[in-house]
Amino acid sequence: MSAEFLDALRATLGPEHVLSEGDLSAYEVDWRKRWHGKALAVARPADTAQVAAVLRLCAQHGVTVVPQGGNTGLVVGSVPDDTGRQLVLSLRRMNRVRSFDTANLTLTVDAGCVLQAVQEAAGAQGLLFPLSLAAEGSATIGGNLASNAGGTQVLRYGNARELCLGLEVVTAQGEVWDGLSGLRKDNTGYDLRDLFIGSEGTLGVITAATLKLFPQPAAVTTAMAACASLEQSVALLKAARARLGAGLTGFEVMGRFALDLVAKHFPELPRPLPGAAWTVLLEQSDEESETHAQERFEALLAAALEDGLIEDAAVAQSQAQSKAMWHVRESISLAQAQEGLNIKHDIALPVSNIPAFCAQADAALQAAFPGVRIVNFGHLGDGNLHYNVQVPEGGDGAAFLREHEAAVNRVVFDAVQAFDGSFSAEHGIGSLKREELAQRKSPTALGLMRAIKQALDPQGVLNPGRVL
Repeated sequence: MSAEFLDALRATLGPEHVLSEGDLSAYEVDWRKRWHGKALAVARPADTAQVAAVLRLCAQHGVTVVPQGGNTGLVVGSVPDDTGRQLVLSLRRMNRVRSFDTANLTLTVDAGCVLQAVQEAAGAQGLLFPLSLAAEGSATIGGNLASNAGGTQVLRYGNARELCLGLEVVTAQGEVWDGLSGLRKDNTGYDLRDLFIGSEGTLGVITAATLKLFPQPAAVTTAMAACASLEQSVALLKAARARLGAGLTGFEVMGRFALDLVAKHFPELPRPLPGAAWTVLLEQSDEESETHAQERFEALLAAALEDGLIEDAAVAQSQAQSKAMWHVRESISLAQAQEGLNIKHDIALPVSNIPAFCAQADAALQAAFPGVRIVNFGHLGDGNLHYNVQVPEGGDGAAFLREHEAAVNRVVFDAVQAFDGSFSAEHGIGSLKREELAQRKSPTALGLMRAIKQALDPQGVLNPGRVL
């Protein structure tokens, strides 16, 4: 059966675009290299018609499919299992910019377009596509939408869901739904677009998207501010919202140990402020003149200093300095990897609950696992923390994860639940958090999700074992 299926696949796509031999690790190993799967083959379609043909063949032969974009996910949702029976459907060849509508402020692209390429295409038209995240040089738009990616500008522009107006999707049966509408108002039945966004390839394969664009801001101002506590960081966020309004684009928080790791492993990077308990990276972008924007930004920081919300601040005086500040923030995950194995948590909480959550979770972890080091950073402006646990200094990382990862997760997720949060903010569920979802999601919600899955993919062709 496999030989017959692969022959049909090669006839459909061309032999050079069906990979079944050689080194397929780029498609079979997850981004964090924690899972090494084995694919039946890798199919590389060139367009939507070929995606539909592949899915029809899969339904006919009973072959399951793992859709894959840039393979930058963190929850083991875009690589095959180890059975050797799953087909990886790579959309990387589908990377065309299909059309612009500058009057409507929209851009339509193939799902395999890399996020950075979409940003640059919008910029070439004098416009902005604001989705921004550390993996933007590799992550694709299809993957961003399938996981409802967040990133650093959710505070102002929203998640990937809010930045998408329309989709083109191939169903599990190989039918094509053309929903590439640039309309901002369309109340004609159920919102199918929102059903597929965030579904992690389990309900359909996103092949193209119509995205929202925005005017380029006239001025962007960036600063780092030192805070003595998370409570002060939250108070600074409230003051920044009041003074800057919609101009507040980014508001990131970084704990002392997170930045100490960056200084340790990347000593060449600048550190604009001396070590503080918490460092906030904030950015505004608006349509005012650069001088006016800078003055307003500095007035916010001066007032915060006078009110005791911050201990010190450094304002970027050039685009290069602004990029350097962001580079420090984006290097935390890399520094963590250099330090050794760790347990990652992507959590969301009401901003008002974050200080109390951190105090409780920190204490509980230290009591249960003495010596663990908390790498706490993330998007404070929208309540999303990357609350990671580094093994004790000098400890055996692999042994610690093997013996304690489940218990560490339980401590953190119980605290998240106690403070009305979510254990997955922007990374999704994949297979890594599937059992956690089964335990923590309400039975009613899970029942509805299973009913939707059964209705759209009754054969279980699409990304089995993920989410549900």
